[in-house]
Amino acid sequence: MKEMMIQQVMTAPHKIEFNEVPVPEVKPGQVLVQIKRIGVCGSDIHVFHGQHPYTSYPVTQGHEVSGKVAALGENVTGVEVGQKVTIEPQVYCGECYPCTHGKYNLCENLKVMGFQTTGTASEYVAVDASKVTPLPDNMTYDEGAMIEPLAVAVHACRRPGDVKGMKVAVLGAGPIGILIAQTLKAFGAAEVMVTDVSDYRLELAKECGADYIYNTKNVDFGKAVVECFGADKADIIYDCAGNDITMNQAIQNARKGSVIILVAVYAGMANVDLAKLNDSELDLNTSMMYRHEDYVDAIRFVGEGKIQLKPLMSKHFAFKDYLAAYDYIENNRETTMKVLVDVDPSND
Repeated sequence: MKEMMIQQVMTAPHKIEFNEVPVPEVKPGQVLVQIKRIGVCGSDIHVFHGQHPYTSYPVTQGHEVSGKVAALGENVTGVEVGQKVTIEPQVYCGECYPCTHGKYNLCENLKVMGFQTTGTASEYVAVDASKVTPLPDNMTYDEGAMIEPLAVAVHACRRPGDVKGMKVAVLGAGPIGILIAQTLKAFGAAEVMVTDVSDYRLELAKECGADYIYNTKNVDFGKAVVECFGADKADIIYDCAGNDITMNQAIQNARKGSVIILVAVYAGMANVDLAKLNDSELDLNTSMMYRHEDYVDAIRFVGEGKIQLKPLMSKHFAFKDYLAAYDYIENNRETTMKVLVDVDPSND
């Protein structure tokens, strides 16, 4: 085992350094993970631009991650050295009302690795064993790094209850929108429509199993809903874009008494038609991160072939090219879905 390792640090917006630091000590109840892959998500990009309201600098990033168990602390069971794993990045207090009622994803003191506390962008990370979830041997490290965003989708698809047989519209064909569309089908939804303003992303959604795709630059959303689902419209509408345009599309065109679920992080204060929301007695719901059972189902769905992850993998970058990864995303916004950073490019 090496004594020193390389760690990424974002010192300020648009600035990344790599420091040599000691490999962390593995305390009792902890697991030392050799990091293999890290995914870059929209929240990371907000940090890169200095626009994340709950992140200060310096910060070591990385919360979408896969790796291999390198060492075990005392009293750790359930994982073995050499096993593939992912890490659940929530750090919660375990004492507040949400935590003591099974909703630790809503912890009053929640911190997330890579934002309010140290992330996984290091060659090795020591974490509590409770945050380590084993991956199947036949799952790739690339897929393992995408279990976290897939768990976001799984949790969102649980929010309305049983979706089996339902007709659902998903607004926004980014990575989360496409993962939600696939997860809805995995949970038994009858038909899923996906909308966006990018033909490239819509075609990718179609490739990943969406039943209908519409570019709302060219087609009115309300007409598209009726064309797909008939006069009864959608049972559920997911907003995975998170802006006034998509939320108002949902409110104005939802069937009275139906459900809207906001998944995207809304940028700024909303200016939406709450009078229409009230008049239609719509349930406006939200979804926040995930819990362990969402990781378990995410891994199961990939293993059963119900979720395609590879079409969403856009490009790989070496660990020391972290800054170049952000530049690539910035210059290829429409066609970039998921960029992966290879902390250790090997697959063993």
